[in-house]
Amino acid sequence: MRDIYADIPGHGKHKINAAHAFGGPELLRKTIKENFDIDLQYYAIIDFKGFVHLIDEAFPNGVEVNVEKDMSANIGVRLEQGKQRLDGEHLLGYVRFRHDAIGDFGRVERQQKVMKEVASQITSFQTIAKLPKLVGVISPYINTNMDAADIFYIGQDFLTHNRKVETLRIPVDGSYENQRISGAGAVLAIDLQENRQAIHTFLSK
Repeated sequence: MRDIYADIPGHGKHKINAAHAFGGPELLRKTIKENFDIDLQYYAIIDFKGFVHLIDEAFPNGVEVNVEKDMSANIGVRLEQGKQRLDGEHLLGYVRFRHDAIGDFGRVERQQKVMKEVASQITSFQTIAKLPKLVGVISPYINTNMDAADIFYIGQDFLTHNRKVETLRIPVDGSYENQRISGAGAVLAIDLQENRQAIHTFLSK
């Protein structure tokens, strides 16, 4: 969710990503419930190091990605245009890049693209056999209210049933306008009802 201006319980209206800074995952969960009527039970927050280690362990030969343009600004690595296999550090740089014509929306599209690529490339007997090790690799870098058994069960179910990753960007097209709010800076003022309905429709598929 890109800089959406929303109600944060106990803190008034702010950028929605400020909820985590104000009160951690629990306040973010309450904020999503307040604005979008989605009652999240579980969360998992993975830091940059965890992402790099997980990709390198799961994909020793890298993740195949078609990089749409040369990239280097503020991502710590240099990427060249074209189809290639990216290790964890370079894949992290790819999903963090935001310096193009559509800014944060472009970054969201790249993040969704990588999620789908990782999901499609990770389904193999070799990866399933490595699942316990992958859980061990990621555990020091993850903040979650799930235990290792939950993570292992969800991962095994995903891999063995070859489930697809579906994505939705909030705000949806045509449901927001750019505004500048004193104390918050540049924000997206959204049609809450339209986006709430879009999420519920997406989740009911």
